[in-house]
Amino acid sequence: MAEVLVDSLRFHVQRLPVPDTGGEPPGPAVVFLHGLVVDNLSSFYCPLAVPAARAGHEVVLHDLRGHGMSERPRTGYDSRTAVADLVGLLRALGLAGRPVHLVGNSYGATLALHTALARPGLVAGLTLLEPPSSGPWVENMVDTLSVAALSLEDSPVPAELSSLRLRKAARLTAIADSLLNHTSLIDDIASGRAFGPADYARLRCPVLVVCGEHSELVPGARELARYAPECTLRILPGLGHDVLKESSGVLRESVLAHLAAVAGRTAREGVPVR
Repeated sequence: MAEVLVDSLRFHVQRLPVPDTGGEPPGPAVVFLHGLVVDNLSSFYCPLAVPAARAGHEVVLHDLRGHGMSERPRTGYDSRTAVADLVGLLRALGLAGRPVHLVGNSYGATLALHTALARPGLVAGLTLLEPPSSGPWVENMVDTLSVAALSLEDSPVPAELSSLRLRKAARLTAIADSLLNHTSLIDDIASGRAFGPADYARLRCPVLVVCGEHSELVPGARELARYAPECTLRILPGLGHDVLKESSGVLRESVLAHLAAVAGRTAREGVPVR
């Protein structure tokens, strides 16, 4: 476990051991971006991060601003600041001069897309799990978070969970309350714009999109795959918005194959970072 300062803000980071490349130039570091509120870097650890490291990739996980064990300022939960946080974190880790492969789940996939569009030379590849890219998703998420915020305001639940020694549940509930009721997170998400075909057409790296068959995000994923120049879409049967938790075997094989393909391409062609 490590703490990294980015513009005086403390981020919780885990960096899995750098594999022995035998003197070969390292491929893109694989950076994992988790979802909203009660999610944190641990959701990736066993399903994808450890397998990626064992396959020879350099792996970086971190808790997003305000999440998990990272510092929780009152503001700065908009996409532009999230991209700046990521770029600053990579710089602090000594990775600013190398391309990276971003793996994002749910809202983390949105942040990965924003980064690839804002800093195309930085991103060698994208792996997007259940990417929420449409306007209706933003509206639904804001409504859901607003209802959750009201239910947590002045709620006795965290204290009750602590009294029952359910420490993890109490901690996650307290984090959710802090994020939803004491930061600009909901307003920042509400002010974000949806992606469209023109955005997807500007992507300049290979993209893998994975969605559950019953996910409400499938139409948006199909649109992304239709307009992005190099995009592979995988729809996993029988699943909804839970592919990271419920489909570790199939998901792991698909993601590792994509990581290897992007690493091989980067080694052959190189990716300029700017």
